[in-house]
Amino acid sequence: MRTLFTLLLLSITSASLSQIKLISWNVENFGKSKSNTEIAYIATLLNKYDLVALQEVVAGDGGAQAVARLADELNRKGSHWDYTISDPTTSTPSKTERYAFLWKTAQLKKIGKAWLEKKYAIEMEREPYLCTFEYQKKQFTAVSFHAITKSKQPEREIKYFKLFPKEYSKLNLIFMGDFNCPQSHSVFDPLRKMGFSSALVNQKTSLKRSCKKGECLASEFDNMYFSKSKIKKLHSGIVLFYQNFQSLQQARTISDHCPIWMEFSLN
Repeated sequence: MRTLFTLLLLSITSASLSQIKLISWNVENFGKSKSNTEIAYIATLLNKYDLVALQEVVAGDGGAQAVARLADELNRKGSHWDYTISDPTTSTPSKTERYAFLWKTAQLKKIGKAWLEKKYAIEMEREPYLCTFEYQKKQFTAVSFHAITKSKQPEREIKYFKLFPKEYSKLNLIFMGDFNCPQSHSVFDPLRKMGFSSALVNQKTSLKRSCKKGECLASEFDNMYFSKSKIKKLHSGIVLFYQNFQSLQQARTISDHCPIWMEFSLN
């Protein structure tokens, strides 16, 4: 009887901790320059996750097609994937990009249409891309973002995220992407005061040009921010994909950033 009770308790606990595996990646110049071999490698890396957020999808020729190629490759691996791609961001021609989300349809359901946040299209060089998903009758909204470079003070853009929780008070927001700014920066303090936490702390995510004394990571740029009252983080980390290559130069043909990930449950 005790064994049966224990198994029942474990089953209930396991069900309550059902989790979503989210990965975000600035995949650098994701377009027609990515070969079929590179697309296949990226698909193999992403396949174990439920939701993928991509930044730096090429706005011109080949960007949307590269996402479709990736989805097709993912669909060959046993699960059905769907995807959505943003319009080009409202940016100067040299900076405009697209975003993309890809997800396993057996795990997640997209609610409504994804949208670029046009309200801050002037204040942000590449306005964020939002999409709401449902998992086991609970919803969350992914906010994917690629900030301006560190030399241009990305905090000038990031500061507007403190307005999102009030403007989207009914949505469970998760901010993710390449912020070109460490989580320790004071620009994130307003979100922290509202109960948001970062998935990563003191974790470098971008790649150096070459490894020096065994150190291959350069800066703490990529992260995720979530409401602790609405989301329980179970695990998080980065994928050191460059270790699969003979040199950092070869790895950088895929991207100059490592993917970041978080496993979480919805409260």
